[in-house]
Amino acid sequence: MTTTAHPHRPCPRRSRTTRTVLALAAVALMAGCAQVPHPSPNDPWESYNRGMYAFNDTVDRAVLKPIATGYETVTPRPVRTCIHNIFGNLSDVWSGINSLLQGRGRDFVDTFGRVLFNTTAGLGGCIDVASMHGARKVPNDFGMTLGVWGFGQGPYFVLPFLGPSTVRDGVGTAVTLTVPSSPAAAVFTIDNVPVRNSILGLYIVDTRANLLEADRLVDQIALDKYSFIRDAYLQRRKAMLDSRARGERASTEDALDQAPSAKASDTLPVYEDPDDQAAH
Repeated sequence: MTTTAHPHRPCPRRSRTTRTVLALAAVALMAGCAQVPHPSPNDPWESYNRGMYAFNDTVDRAVLKPIATGYETVTPRPVRTCIHNIFGNLSDVWSGINSLLQGRGRDFVDTFGRVLFNTTAGLGGCIDVASMHGARKVPNDFGMTLGVWGFGQGPYFVLPFLGPSTVRDGVGTAVTLTVPSSPAAAVFTIDNVPVRNSILGLYIVDTRANLLEADRLVDQIALDKYSFIRDAYLQRRKAMLDSRARGERASTEDALDQAPSAKASDTLPVYEDPDDQAAH
């Protein structure tokens, strides 16, 4: 007796993927159903945010973090640095445009000087020769531009897959992904689908790999990772905006982005009891 194949039987691999996606969605829904009785004033949507954070964290632990860890393990550091610098050189273009939109002419000129210097002498951005010569990076984005223009930040808001944000920064992210002059949108203009997807995938892996050290630190010292990440994000964004309101070229927080040797305690929020400090 012969058996015939069932042409409409689902592929086992596809079924496993579907079950995984459904399981991740279930985790997010269950976490989101837990209502927070007294949410923080800066986080009135905490119930939703914790659910989305749980979803993002589940996806990260199941997919992104293992891939990023493997990438860090098998890829030599000079190669990783080159790839990260190239993406950083592309992001400088969008940072410079936002500096111009904010009326920060000197930052605009310095940033595009960095781009030209790194693109030529730095072999397409592979080597960050500008930083070696004292021209440090000035991070900027459209969310910060909206803040300089007077738009309030709105409530804290965790974006699917992208993580910490606010309503204002979420709008800025949406603009960044659609404006042709931004590097993120430029990638999607590539007609060759395999090349486009490869570049996008490499960018995601590079970004996640560069967060592994911070992730390990948070795992060690944070009792509540959600609150820790939220507070660190809001403090950093406020410091960046305040520096621009004072007319400074770059905030202390900006400088820390370019200082790998800086102590982690300098970049993280403080949760010490003032009474304990007074006692000492």
